[in-house]
Amino acid sequence: MPFSFVDLFAGIGGFHAALQAHGGVGVLASEIDPAPSAVYERNWGLRPAGDVVTLASDAKNLIPPHDVLVGGFPCQPFSKSGAQRGMSELRGQMVNEVLRILAVHKPPVVMLENVRNIAGPRQQEVWSAVVRGMREAGYRTPSTPCVFSPHLLPPHLGGSPQTRDRVYILGTYVGAERALLEIDQPPVLRRAPVDGWDSHKWDLERDLLETEHKIKDKSLYALSDEELEWISVWNDFLRLTADVPLPGHPLWSTYWSDDAVVDNSAPLWKQGLEERNLRFYRENRPAIRRWQRRNPQVRGFPASRQKLEWQAQDAPRDLRACLLHLRPSGIRAKQPTYTPALVAMAQTPIYGPRLRRLTVREAARLQGFPEHFGLGGQRPALAYKQLGNAVHVGSAFHVFREHVRRDATDIVAAGGHAVVAAVEDSPLAPGDRRPGVEEELNGVGAKAGAHVLPQT
Repeated sequence: MPFSFVDLFAGIGGFHAALQAHGGVGVLASEIDPAPSAVYERNWGLRPAGDVVTLASDAKNLIPPHDVLVGGFPCQPFSKSGAQRGMSELRGQMVNEVLRILAVHKPPVVMLENVRNIAGPRQQEVWSAVVRGMREAGYRTPSTPCVFSPHLLPPHLGGSPQTRDRVYILGTYVGAERALLEIDQPPVLRRAPVDGWDSHKWDLERDLLETEHKIKDKSLYALSDEELEWISVWNDFLRLTADVPLPGHPLWSTYWSDDAVVDNSAPLWKQGLEERNLRFYRENRPAIRRWQRRNPQVRGFPASRQKLEWQAQDAPRDLRACLLHLRPSGIRAKQPTYTPALVAMAQTPIYGPRLRRLTVREAARLQGFPEHFGLGGQRPALAYKQLGNAVHVGSAFHVFREHVRRDATDIVAAGGHAVVAAVEDSPLAPGDRRPGVEEELNGVGAKAGAHVLPQT
């Protein structure tokens, strides 16, 4: 008999994909945005219900009994990209609605997900409040957050080549008395490679990318002339300074001149960066001056494109051999092993060897969605946003399995027999249960600017 689950703040269904792969059946989903709701219904055959506040206001009648409750509650109040207002912001209080539902239904297992910063230094009060609330609702929850990223998980266990640190808040129902006493349980996983997996073995060409001639509407992922010029100019810099060791700090060409000085009114961190760039210029003046004479247009680049963040270590000194990110802080170059986190801002990774952005299909693969998963006929920018906000399927699958295995005895005692049995019978990783089925993931629209990957 399959176990049942409720999927709150459901998005396009990352949690649904993970729990369905474990044999679970969704009995209710909640998502207030109509666009991801449509994607959710199309793929999982379950129409998301109303908002969580409404559901929590009458949880006994509006929410059916269930074995597992999952949810990626809104991350904006805690994300480093936001104002970090935490629980003082309305969206940050959504976790309180989850606690109200738990108090009514008491499912044997709960699993929530959020950005790592929810347990960071600036949100300690928030983190303590969430843990305390879980325990008062009867759920044994570790004080130390479970932080995990899919690039630490080998492919046969559902990993993918993406650095995506997320906090997983896991609880097993044991009653408030025990939950408030049993506070020393460690997190179910450490942020460490699983089964000795070497994350540097990821290879985007092999593990992620589509066959080039099968990509539909390739123009959606092409770089603009302006972007190609930025890459070409900085590649010329790398060639002309081939014998110069590159420093760990960002290279800021704005400060590469004989009359540049440190701005003493700037924050100390910025003054330090300016001073290091002035020193780098003085030590390598002939090569840099030659580069500037050959590329005078660099001074007209946007400020963020006058900066290069070389994080590719000893990779070939060629941006065409790197994974690139056009960030507000500069052009970042990394080795093409695994990508930075997919986010909901305009920072879609660029795969240098093919000089294009990652496709929508490739972004879906990074998030662990099966090949049959489709995003419909919506604009690619919207598809990217939804993927950037999604829960990573493989990570959720693995973390959930490890939690259920560890707490199996208490989960059974709480009435979760079906959960334990299903997890023991489920495959090693969430595979594509409809092999050979192809959806039009690339044919999600053909509007200019579709390569933009909007951030959580």
